[in-house]
Amino acid sequence: MEGLNGKVALITGASSGIGQAIAVRLAREGCNIVINYRKDLAGAEETEAQALSKACDLASKECGVETLTVQGDVAQEADILKLFQATVERFGRLDILVNNAGIQVEQPSHEVTAEQLDRVLNVNLRGAYLSAREAIKQFLAQSSPGVIINISSVHEIIPRPQYVSYSMSKGAMGNMTRTLALEYAHTGIRVNGIAPGATVTPINQAWTEDAAKQAEVEKHIPMQRAGTSEEMAAAVAFLASAEAAYITGQTLYIDGGLTLYADFREAWSA
Repeated sequence: MEGLNGKVALITGASSGIGQAIAVRLAREGCNIVINYRKDLAGAEETEAQALSKACDLASKECGVETLTVQGDVAQEADILKLFQATVERFGRLDILVNNAGIQVEQPSHEVTAEQLDRVLNVNLRGAYLSAREAIKQFLAQSSPGVIINISSVHEIIPRPQYVSYSMSKGAMGNMTRTLALEYAHTGIRVNGIAPGATVTPINQAWTEDAAKQAEVEKHIPMQRAGTSEEMAAAVAFLASAEAAYITGQTLYIDGGLTLYADFREAWSA
């Protein structure tokens, strides 16, 4: 992708799944990578190893890509401040923020506790906003417009019973993306999102590791398969690149057609 080589990219929740794939893909494109993780140090180290391997495999000589691994919980403002401070101290700048960290709680909506609600919103929404805030501050301070990419979900627009806090967080993330994009467009800062559909990742192992459950999920997808983390990462690389220089305030749905009212594929009449 054009314009990514030598950039500094910070990916939250990069120790597994989509976040890990994004870190690896951006390293492959020549970005220096900041790998944030909350608890899974081994996963973060695996991300680092894969990122450096892919970056160096595709280079004709020494790859030049550097990595930094920083522990931190994006639900904690102090940890977010530490993460951005470490990034700038190491690389002197920031060019790309990927707000990927996210969690979900399955619970009938009338049984969701305040603590459960707060935890999901604090990670998925508050943490994403505070990270975006710090990224924008840095972009403005360095007088160099950067890019923010928010990892949302098809549940930004598709209701998800028994996951009300997750759906709330992703719906709000969509409006946050548009609001920040509009507010800072005049500075050259771009803010976009991707909304993955059903994707084979560790967070979805309840159905990815059960053939019958996976078949049940995939029958609702027009393309009749789940997506991969690498497919999500490819879209992030595009949106972060100079090839997407005129795109801001958009959420790209990467879902095999899931948001096309998939269960209405067959002709019917009222």
